[in-house]
Amino acid sequence: MSEGNLVLVHVLSLSSLKGGVGKTTVTLGLASSAFSRGIRTLVVDFDPQSDVSTGLGVQNRNRLTVADVIASPKIKVIRQAVAPTAWSTPGRMAVDVMIGSPSAINFDGPHPTSREIWRLEEALALIETEYDLVLIDCAPNLNALTRMAWAASDRVGVVSEPGLFSVAAADRALRAIEDVRRGLSPRLQPLGLIVNRVRNASVEHQFRVQELREMFGPLVLSPLLPERTSLQQAQGAAQPVHAWPGEAAAEMAQNFDLLLERVMRNVR
Repeated sequence: MSEGNLVLVHVLSLSSLKGGVGKTTVTLGLASSAFSRGIRTLVVDFDPQSDVSTGLGVQNRNRLTVADVIASPKIKVIRQAVAPTAWSTPGRMAVDVMIGSPSAINFDGPHPTSREIWRLEEALALIETEYDLVLIDCAPNLNALTRMAWAASDRVGVVSEPGLFSVAAADRALRAIEDVRRGLSPRLQPLGLIVNRVRNASVEHQFRVQELREMFGPLVLSPLLPERTSLQQAQGAAQPVHAWPGEAAAEMAQNFDLLLERVMRNVR
């Protein structure tokens, strides 16, 4: 799919091997940017915590979820697991979500079978013509759910923060992406590192950002995302950050627009 001279990465996983770095917030920020541009977007909530579904204002009452899709990736099941979000407005392309569920943890074993690995890919293939962009909010580990997500993806954005343990986790994630690319899905590539929650006044953060750049070079994506409470406020209200008032929200919206440009300029 294309918009002007831009080519969309059809499926992007947002991953982190360390919890608490704001992976879901980044997913929601990119979804907000896509929504503001009228890009047909599906967000797949593959984290058993299901926070991205909450941030999109979707509840799973009387609906199927990603757990049902993993168990039976058939079109009838998928239709009942995908719902419009609270962001949907008349006259604008909707952002839909494949609803998350804590029950997805039942499929997150350490040793998935080859059949299990390809279940999300199988499901997305049935609806791929309906969306220009698919964002997968991954579980914060390297078990079956993350491997399913990566097998279905064109790119992986590794979300990190400028801290010692996050640097090590980013290195592990990039090595794991290469392993999956070589052994499972040759089309998979890292989009790069999305460095989140940066405090520019922190000497420690400056040191860790420089460390990331020395280790990973151009894989460290610009812009760095500063720590802003407006993101959490918009998320808590189930609103896109592009619609949230204030200069801080406008700054973050612009940052996510720039990141989305990077996503869209990666040609498969």
